[in-house]
Amino acid sequence: MTMSTTDYIRTFGTASAAAVLAFGLAACGDMSGGGEQEAGGSGGETGSAEEQTGNGETEAAMDEPFGPACADVPDDGAGSFSGMAEDPVATAASNNPALSTLVEAVTQADLGDTLNGAEDITVFAPANAAFEEIPEEDLNALLEDKDQLTDVLTYHVVEGKHAPADLEEGSFTSLQGEKVETSGSGEEYTVNGDANVVCGNVQTSNATVYIIDGVLMPQG
Repeated sequence: MTMSTTDYIRTFGTASAAAVLAFGLAACGDMSGGGEQEAGGSGGETGSAEEQTGNGETEAAMDEPFGPACADVPDDGAGSFSGMAEDPVATAASNNPALSTLVEAVTQADLGDTLNGAEDITVFAPANAAFEEIPEEDLNALLEDKDQLTDVLTYHVVEGKHAPADLEEGSFTSLQGEKVETSGSGEEYTVNGDANVVCGNVQTSNATVYIIDGVLMPQG
């Protein structure tokens, strides 16, 4: 994904960005979590996106991570699926080496504590490879512009913990304020028609995470 500097750098006042973030996080506390789906399998089961019901019907196993990049997640330790489930989202991401560039961006924007303190959110988290598609000069400029970086990062966060079924024809309002659209089924989903989910339905203590192969850019 090749984008010019002007795609990334726009003028946003610090007060405006903070107001959008504060409003979105306040709304998170009022969410009923209706997008969540109870786990259908036992804690020891892994991997499959489908399971058999007692009646022999096949249904999606929405309680397990899925996608090709999930194979890169450690089997144990703080960066494993079970380890990440015990920590809030920013801390959990910091333990996953595939998200190190995102963690750097969150740190630059001073959003770590904010994301860790949020209640019931879904994060579309760009993998390192997604940031590598951005020209280095443009990425450095984005990382150095705190207001714009906050705008971009909060565009990747939506209210409520959403199960994969919610992404089939999904339309969500991001904490940045603009809409994020999703589509797909089974183990294949796209975000804004461009970024692909490469490891989905990863749980942290306060968020559901979908690792994606692109960086989402707000249009406003």
